Amino acid sequence: MKTLLVLTQHPALAEQLSAAVDPARYRVVHRTSIEEAEPLLAHALPDLCILDAESAQVQGLWQVEKIRRYMPNCPLLVYTGLPAWEWEEEAYLLGGVHFVRKPVRSAYLNAILERALSGGTTSQPGSIQTDEAAQKDSHTQPDTAPGTRADTEKTVAQSLKLMRDVWAVLSQSFCAEEMIKQFMLGLREIIGVNRVALFVQPPAQCAVQHRLMPGRQLRLACAVGLPNELLRTVQLSLEEGIARLLSRSGRILHSDSPEVRADPVAAKEFELLRCQVAIPIFDREVLVGLAVFDRRLTGEPLSNTELELVFHLLERLGLALKNLWLHEQLAANNQVLTEILRELSTGCIVIDRELNILSFNRAARRLLPKAKRLVTEPDFADLPQTLSSKAYEVLKTGTASGPFKFEPEDAPGTIFSVNVVPLFTQDRTSPTAALLTAEDLTQAEKLKQLEIESANLRLLKAMADRSAHDIGNALVPLSAHQQLLKQKAKDPEFISSLDDALAEGVRRIARRVEQLRFIANDELSATEQVALPQLIEEAFAQARDHFRTEHAELKLEKPARAVSVRGDPDALRWALFEIILNALQANPAEAHVSVQLEEKTQPDGTRGVNIEIEDNGPGFAEEAVKKAGTPFWTRRTVGMGLGLAVARKVIQLHQGKLDIQPQKEGSGGVVAIWLPTSPDDTGEPSKPPNSAQAPQRKT
Repeated sequence: MKTLLVLTQHPALAEQLSAAVDPARYRVVHRTSIEEAEPLLAHALPDLCILDAESAQVQGLWQVEKIRRYMPNCPLLVYTGLPAWEWEEEAYLLGGVHFVRKPVRSAYLNAILERALSGGTTSQPGSIQTDEAAQKDSHTQPDTAPGTRADTEKTVAQSLKLMRDVWAVLSQSFCAEEMIKQFMLGLREIIGVNRVALFVQPPAQCAVQHRLMPGRQLRLACAVGLPNELLRTVQLSLEEGIARLLSRSGRILHSDSPEVRADPVAAKEFELLRCQVAIPIFDREVLVGLAVFDRRLTGEPLSNTELELVFHLLERLGLALKNLWLHEQLAANNQVLTEILRELSTGCIVIDRELNILSFNRAARRLLPKAKRLVTEPDFADLPQTLSSKAYEVLKTGTASGPFKFEPEDAPGTIFSVNVVPLFTQDRTSPTAALLTAEDLTQAEKLKQLEIESANLRLLKAMADRSAHDIGNALVPLSAHQQLLKQKAKDPEFISSLDDALAEGVRRIARRVEQLRFIANDELSATEQVALPQLIEEAFAQARDHFRTEHAELKLEKPARAVSVRGDPDALRWALFEIILNALQANPAEAHVSVQLEEKTQPDGTRGVNIEIEDNGPGFAEEAVKKAGTPFWTRRTVGMGLGLAVARKVIQLHQGKLDIQPQKEGSGGVVAIWLPTSPDDTGEPSKPPNSAQAPQRKT
């Protein structure tokens, strides 16, 4: 399949070209500019470039020249709607440029593509003549030494026979059974023995594949000259017999040696196998098998020199078997990884430095445009431009791109989280490939949105329930007085009661309005230096008036020097009002509130002031510590449960913290506030730091 790169800012032309060509023969890739197509041009991926000339003349010629710098031999097709071009002659001089007038005509376009992309071959008969002449000269040259021709032919025949035998083994180098069989048949023929058998032990990582217990059994791999009944029953173990003796000594073992005579199991195995000598097979590290041989066909035993050569040949066989088993295990692991990669729900694409796609799993096809998803082997040019440019940038710079969201143009609403990382080898500083992973977040985003909507609905429901309950309670006395208004309009006692009811209703509703206003605001309206002691006293007075008590007391402990912070005074006053009002409600009969101001530096070095507000109530239970400050949660039957939530929101807007401390024996509820201070937020000390000011009491 040929790749056609279309450079145009008008998608309609690319669509017309794509519809005009055979999709089975041509792949059409659309880019709006040369800069966008740079990854394709830099690696010479297009087979032909199509340029839209609806642009300035100088720019058009510059585009042709730039394409030629990237791909000097790539055919270039230029579409123009003008009757003539002033720079057409200059473009022709660059070579390989074909000009076509708009509109797109299918038959004409396919004919031009066929001619531009077809290549010819030229024959060189002179080379044939030269071969014939050389052949003729070789036949006319006489042998200078008549006696050497027969010797040469004999040597060549022996070499060819040796090559044939070697290649008979090498041709089975990826099949252990056949390689061992060819090796043993050749060895048997060379040394001239009748019986031979070879046992092998695959390594531990391959034992399961060969259905063996690792480190215990030796499997019969090849045998010649032994009965089939015996082959089906014979089994050697490393824990006893010949295999144990060979693994311990590492030397060639004869059937009449003292070691065998002292080992009944080994002697019995030699007798059953009808062999006279056993040779261990090592891979230069561990025992991987053994071979047993009988005498020669003439009845003569093998010489020590021959046995040594056979030992070293078998060692070479052991190395080959080890490598083959490792290759089999590597292939099996690769197959497992391939299956895992194919079944992953995360799309994975591996791209090398030449922009070839090395791996492309099933999930990655969802990243392609719908028209490209059925392509058997996707090409780099088939990737969406956003992904291909990111991969090209990672391969070029060697720096991973952070996760980014990708939404296919033809699948709106589908969202992928894409990450591209470079892959390095140990001996290279530049990446050899790039791994692109794409996780489909569509369902997760939908669930997240549903959860947000559900949380908003729950919050709205809680707000509606609390508001209806609280406002309804505030309207009950107003409704009762409204019903009696006509009858008792002139009754002074009724008028006084109506005035109190109106004041109480307005007060409660006004507080709810303020609470909702602070909850809705995410920014501070104004900031200035605020003196905290004065602000606390104002908030206490406001809370006492709202609570309608004359017996509430405030105990304020403050440092020797003035303490102030920068913030919104109205917002901070309201936050302190809500906390102090909550403290007054903890013990309505005898409300006492203690406030302690203390300068405190955080572990990270940030300076600030700590405000600790304590009441004389029962304190906060464990459940209250966890839930207090949550909107619409309250232990009381009245109220909306927004007081501490509003206070926490205001404190957080001032970059501070609000902590509710669990109850302790002998103390009431404690709410601790920390607010940051800048270097100019505190004045100079009016007294030495060690001297403390006497607590003040406000009533």
